[in-house]
Amino acid sequence: MVSELDKLDECDSACSGTETDLRPIKKEMISLQAASEMADWFKAFSDPTRIRIIAALLQKELCVHDLTVLLDMGQSAVSHQLRALRNTRIVKRRKQGKTVYYSLDDTHIEQIFLQTLQHIGHA
Repeated sequence: MVSELDKLDECDSACSGTETDLRPIKKEMISLQAASEMADWFKAFSDPTRIRIIAALLQKELCVHDLTVLLDMGQSAVSHQLRALRNTRIVKRRKQGKTVYYSLDDTHIEQIFLQTLQHIGHA
């Protein structure tokens, strides 16, 4: 059975589309590989702990210990989340002696994070 919401997403059976030539649009569409990479990137943003890590790193480069204190979490749990963020190039690490410091990979991460935060703040 088709719900009323499903009907809103369907074209009328008489609809022949709005564009006569879709080739220019298709030519500019994102590739499947890029779409997959982007989906993985957004998955990395889908965890509240990772969001909190990013928010902390917006302020300052921090070591794992600092993050465990800020997040009130164990070191292995924080390290696991940092690994996921590193794998998607959202954060980077820098080793100084025996201490590993984490920071955001580049300014794009900060811009995307702040833009998203601003967007969800809209009423």
